[in-house]
Amino acid sequence: MENIKTKFVHSLTFKGMIIASLTLLLLIPSVMIQGLIEEREIRNDETVLKINDKWSKAQTVCAPLLVIPYTKTWQGDDKKNAYIKEHKLYITPKNLKINTKLLPEKRHYGIYKAILYKSDINLSGDFADISNLKIENSILHFDRSYIIIGVSDLRGITQNVYFKLNSTQMEATIGEGTSFEEEIEDQAAIDYGNWIATLDKIAGKTLTIPLKGIRKDNLQFTCNLKLNGSSYIKFIPIGQTTNVQISGAWQSPSFVGIFTPEYTIDNKQFEANWNILNFNRDIPDRWTDNDVTLLSNNAFGVNLIETADHYQQNMRSAKYAIIFILLTFVVFFFVEALTKKQIHFVQYLLVGFALILFYSLLLSISEQLGFGLAYLISSASTISLIGVYTYSVLKKYIPVTILVSVLTMLYLFLYIILQIEDLALLIGSLFLFIILGIIMFVSNKVKWNKD
Repeated sequence: MENIKTKFVHSLTFKGMIIASLTLLLLIPSVMIQGLIEEREIRNDETVLKINDKWSKAQTVCAPLLVIPYTKTWQGDDKKNAYIKEHKLYITPKNLKINTKLLPEKRHYGIYKAILYKSDINLSGDFADISNLKIENSILHFDRSYIIIGVSDLRGITQNVYFKLNSTQMEATIGEGTSFEEEIEDQAAIDYGNWIATLDKIAGKTLTIPLKGIRKDNLQFTCNLKLNGSSYIKFIPIGQTTNVQISGAWQSPSFVGIFTPEYTIDNKQFEANWNILNFNRDIPDRWTDNDVTLLSNNAFGVNLIETADHYQQNMRSAKYAIIFILLTFVVFFFVEALTKKQIHFVQYLLVGFALILFYSLLLSISEQLGFGLAYLISSASTISLIGVYTYSVLKKYIPVTILVSVLTMLYLFLYIILQIEDLALLIGSLFLFIILGIIMFVSNKVKWNKD
């Protein structure tokens, strides 16, 4: 009975069970590595937000809107008293053209990096049929009308904003426009909630340009904004016909929003063009107070992203840890079976820890040197460590050479997979299929019946 037990302990079956158990055990540090990557990524995001906050946040621009206050009079139910209430009429441009040039830059804070930009935005267009506006039982106060330009983070404006309307040039100020409520007696009749909600629906805070009684059929306008921001810039197609062109030096722009542009990307330069018609957008030509859907739902623009930052690549590589451990253990198992050289389970465990340590090295070095160089250093260090250790155990060059070659192929395969995101699943599946075929072929050389 004792001989049977001893024979089983030294059998390939028992060794296979030990290898399977060790592989499952090493899942614990593998999951811990993934948690570490997530923690470092969260810290990176927090630091980037701090950098962006000091510079300027992501920008959404809604420009321009013509606002005309008016008072509406109506009779009460008793037919004796008349009531007056103030409203604001919002009018969108008939034609709006926006030409934007982006100057992206990377700002570093220690090991962390944020994507910022400067922009030069030129607005032009017109408001049509203004002088013929009429609202039943209402008086329109053209002398208190004004233009508003919505900008989500006004801290990003780097120069004074001048708005040219026909031949008149005016300077924009921060605020909500002319305060008409100070001119009427019945303060309770003012609907503050509607006005505040309308501002939120436009885009953050606003620049205002008082028009001082300008009243013409066709108001031509031009305006230039020097605007800083981070990550992305979006525009709301407020014009009845809106044309937006954005260009800049960035190799991987992501076009966001509900509208798809025509674009070209050449030599790390991109140019995108949107042409939005009146019936394409969910925005009326004009509305009163808060009688409009959330304008930002129609926003579109460019997000300056890096297709795969080193945290994303680290996380993707860590998900392959179990495959690396299992395949390396399989090579050790066949080497042991074919050479009749006993390898202790502790030695398997140490090799497994070396494979796990690769991901910690990769994460820490990539934060300093970038992913490509970090991957080369980490993989070369790990392969060298395992190769030297295996030779100290087996004292034979051929199995060590085979192991080092397999590990080199595995790490090369992983790097290729990380670079080609679109075909990663296909190539990975084909590679594992080929590996399985090789393992099935080599397994025929093992004398399983002698266990």
